[in-house]
Amino acid sequence: MSAEMTPPSLPALADAAVGDVLFTREVAVTRDRLVRYAGASRDFNAIHYNDAVATSVGLPGVIAHGMLTMGLAGSALTDWLAEHDPSGPGRVARYGTRFSRPIPVPATGDVLLTVTGTLGAVDQTDDDGAACVRVDLRAEALGVTVLAKAQALVRV
Repeated sequence: MSAEMTPPSLPALADAAVGDVLFTREVAVTRDRLVRYAGASRDFNAIHYNDAVATSVGLPGVIAHGMLTMGLAGSALTDWLAEHDPSGPGRVARYGTRFSRPIPVPATGDVLLTVTGTLGAVDQTDDDGAACVRVDLRAEALGVTVLAKAQALVRV
């Protein structure tokens, strides 16, 4: 990539050090959100809307879709990137996670999902060799971590 094609660095990362918290976001997870996600994703598994079915398979009740949880955590990152650079969300080169715990969602009210992004590593590269940093995402609900090893490579 030529010098004139190199994207400018993200100012939010310029002075950050490994281990620094970059952002924290809270997102309300409701049954309404589950219904909307089910319609968009076509994931109509009854454990995401029917308490009787969910408890019959050993769950504490209706749970959030794993991919919804992953998407909400990823959105926290891309929203933060967009605040610092309009092209910021396009800088995400890779994003992955493991699902560690389900999020039980009550029939009324909400559960807060708290997503914290921390600078995990510098001097990383994407598949094309572009300079990246690793942002580690921590997603918690009801006092437990619900995503494990949630990490994104962000081009700088």
